Amino acid sequence: MKILPTLLSLSLPVAGLTAPAHAAGADPSPKPANDASGGAARPPNVVIILADDLGFGDVRCNNPERGKIPTPAIDRLAAEGMRFTDAHSSSAVCSPTRYSLLTGRYHWRTRLQRGIVNYLEGPLIAPERLTLADLLKEHGYRTAMVGKWHLGWDWNISPDQKKLFTAPTKKPVQVTDRHLAAWQQIYGRPIGGGPLDCGFDEYFGVDVPNWPPFSFIEGNRVTVIPDTFLPVKMAGGALASIRGPAAKDWKLEKVLPSLADRAVNFIETAAAKPAPFFLYLTLTSPHTPISVAKDWKGKSGLNEYADFVMQTDDVVGRVMEALRKSGAAENTLVVFTSDNGCSPHAEIQKLEAMGHFPSGPLRGYKFDAWEGGHRMPFIARWPGVVAPGSVCDQLVQQTDLMATMADQLGMKLPDNACEDGVSLLPLLKGGTKPVRRHAINTSVAGVPTLRDGPWKIIFSKGNKGNEKDPYPGQLYNLAEDLGETNNLWNREPERVAELSKIMEQLVQQGRSTPGAPQANDVEVLWDKFLGKVDPNAPPKRAVKSAPEAP
Repeated sequence: MKILPTLLSLSLPVAGLTAPAHAAGADPSPKPANDASGGAARPPNVVIILADDLGFGDVRCNNPERGKIPTPAIDRLAAEGMRFTDAHSSSAVCSPTRYSLLTGRYHWRTRLQRGIVNYLEGPLIAPERLTLADLLKEHGYRTAMVGKWHLGWDWNISPDQKKLFTAPTKKPVQVTDRHLAAWQQIYGRPIGGGPLDCGFDEYFGVDVPNWPPFSFIEGNRVTVIPDTFLPVKMAGGALASIRGPAAKDWKLEKVLPSLADRAVNFIETAAAKPAPFFLYLTLTSPHTPISVAKDWKGKSGLNEYADFVMQTDDVVGRVMEALRKSGAAENTLVVFTSDNGCSPHAEIQKLEAMGHFPSGPLRGYKFDAWEGGHRMPFIARWPGVVAPGSVCDQLVQQTDLMATMADQLGMKLPDNACEDGVSLLPLLKGGTKPVRRHAINTSVAGVPTLRDGPWKIIFSKGNKGNEKDPYPGQLYNLAEDLGETNNLWNREPERVAELSKIMEQLVQQGRSTPGAPQANDVEVLWDKFLGKVDPNAPPKRAVKSAPEAP
């Protein structure tokens, strides 16, 4: 476990390029509440629920006019807490978001410049990297993760063995003794690099629900060693995208309910103990496999994706009910959000034809640099701190969760941790002043975007840099054009140059918050997508990592 400077009971600094986190007048050094006897109260429990591929407009309270999927549990969460309207994931796809949420650091500072962590790829989180779970564990929290990991493992599979871990999507393959021997070797031993090595005391879930192994992982071991390939009928389309080793009788539709059961069990057990707890519940829905439980099929009257969203909402309701029954709800910060926008596997055009718009008023969906790719549902419920039914329209990032908890615990994070997170405490307490000025997000192709107040610049044509457009990039004023329909690139050359300079600085210094410059893990070529640049645009350049801080 990483060692934290717990003796430094100072608030997290968030000045410089970001607006002061305490500009709203909140106490810069929050102190724990006192119980009736005058002693320090138990710190708040923390539950973070991360949905998978749930669009901004899939949540009814975000999209009351053009949202047709009932989400009563999530809506109740918003009614009891604060709904953020300008909250973002680091990326428009999965793994980058998960890295950034847990570390408070933008994913593009790592090797993951585009796409996701691939099947059988090694861990993305470096062993020395401080995580949100590390931070809370060091402060006495019992930490648990339930759900999808998708940040890589130390599988230690040789190149010769790799072909034994996949099968053609629609072609039956005979399992041989070689397959069984390889599976027994790899899955029969502890797997490093996962949640237990990133600050979690316990873990139960699946690596990726649509990838092998089709078996649950408990701690750092596969619960049932696969002995067959996933049946052909469960692969392709909106089901499993990679066929491979599976436990006998594996059922795709059983995954989400099993995760819900384990989360409820953890809450019931942890709430009865004196230590505060942290539950990171990463749902596998409504991502593929779109495998709806029998009781939810047809419930939406739209399609199976919409049914799956309703089932997802029910899981949120089960978690909240477990918190209430355990007596922990009144001292628990619950955050609900999603990793990226709605996937094309949802049959978006058909849904929109029926009146449901998964991105609400936003342009784009999963994979996109436009808002629909990375502007996420984000709701925080925290009795006694967050006013019920409140709405916050300030710019926030999922990277801010780690800084928020550090601020709540009254500790100063080291310079080489949470380089891109600021505390949300002032906003949660009702403040209305910005806590951050800038935010950087990327598309699946790695196309970067930069927010500066209402202004948003996309350093590319479209999402991949090859769309037909007269300008090399895009510039929007979201306060006037939330749908990103009016590209102002050629009308605002000075602003383009200014934002490009800010982007270069934020990349080059290895952080977007105050502190000693840090090194990016790789060279970051932020403007490589611009192609041929017009005379008014900044010159194309490579930005190298800053040197290691002394």
